[in-house]
Amino acid sequence: MAALHLSLALLLLLPSTPEATSSALLGISYGRVGNNLPAATSVPQIVASLGVGRVRLYDADPTTIRAFANTGVELVVGVPDECLATVSTRTGAASWVRSNIAPALPATKIAFLTVGNEVLTGVNSSSLSRYLLPAMQCLHDALAQAGLDKQVAVTTAHNLGVLATSYPPSSAYFRKDLLPMLCPILDFHARAGSPFLVNAYPYFAYAEEPTRVELEYALLEPGHAGVADPGTGLHYTNMLAAQVDAVYHAIAAANSAAARAVEVRVSETGWPSAGDANETGATPQNAARYNGNVMRLVAQGKGTPLRPAAPLRVYMFALFNENMKPGPTSERNYGLFKPDGTPAYELSYRLPQDNTTSSSGGSITGGGGYNGHDYGSDNGGYYSISAAATATLVSSALLLAAANDG
Repeated sequence: MAALHLSLALLLLLPSTPEATSSALLGISYGRVGNNLPAATSVPQIVASLGVGRVRLYDADPTTIRAFANTGVELVVGVPDECLATVSTRTGAASWVRSNIAPALPATKIAFLTVGNEVLTGVNSSSLSRYLLPAMQCLHDALAQAGLDKQVAVTTAHNLGVLATSYPPSSAYFRKDLLPMLCPILDFHARAGSPFLVNAYPYFAYAEEPTRVELEYALLEPGHAGVADPGTGLHYTNMLAAQVDAVYHAIAAANSAAARAVEVRVSETGWPSAGDANETGATPQNAARYNGNVMRLVAQGKGTPLRPAAPLRVYMFALFNENMKPGPTSERNYGLFKPDGTPAYELSYRLPQDNTTSSSGGSITGGGGYNGHDYGSDNGGYYSISAAATATLVSSALLLAAANDG
């Protein structure tokens, strides 16, 4: 125990990294669904130890936001699901921005607001979906009226379950029942210059069909042979890149004009280090390999096969194991760190000291956000970890396996 406390103390002595700038490509999700987590004031130093430049929050807790003041870390601040109805009006949005965002600036760098989380596919989609776009528009207008719209952009994070199919990527398209909502949201992104965020988890595809989905492909292992998309001839060596390009293709199929302007970013991805007996693959070794490979991919500053010039931007899930999450054991074991600040496992890759890129311009086009564990309510709010995407992921994985068998 003394060694653990010493390790935490050493972590907290690390200086803030100057690399944590608006050009950093990698972020991490900081959920707070736990009763044993470290004080918010100690978290920036733990983030600095990873060399990560962005943090996604799921609410606008003022203490947490203040903890990142003058650190250089860019925040993505969540607007919880239960606030959507209120901020879907001009007065409600203006009040929310005035109370939660304006006081933190400019000391804290806030790059994005994520309006709800997985709203269109979540358990409350029937009651919340109609508020999503009006809330995004009203918050953008409120920021503009406050002179903050060039500094803080507005977006929302989607579950990969918004896709009707995702493999091969070139055949991907959105669920038809969601198109009336997604098409105007894409128009909003194109006008506002904000990215389309998706929570993507190769883990789910593997866990559902471990005998059909190759573990190395799901873990993003660099030596995997991969598979070609017959529609484009593009070669995919890892599942995460294929998922991102599937979203790009779906956007193009739904709204060709927006497709030319809208960037796709991964707002959440991760791998659990522990799970129940039926949660295949949830081990510290696989979590270390997956998250290490995510870091490696992002550090390369490359894009996907479809968009090679647009560096892949990702938020890992999550910073800490959160002991109060409901659901299977895996839900409480996505953290890179234990609550005492010690690593949950040894990563297979460490970021180079300079996790930055000279590409991308200002804080909006260079910003980012993510986390797909459906944090939509108070206290870090929680629903489930992208469960709605499972069927789509498994279907895609089985098609991939069939292609490999052929």
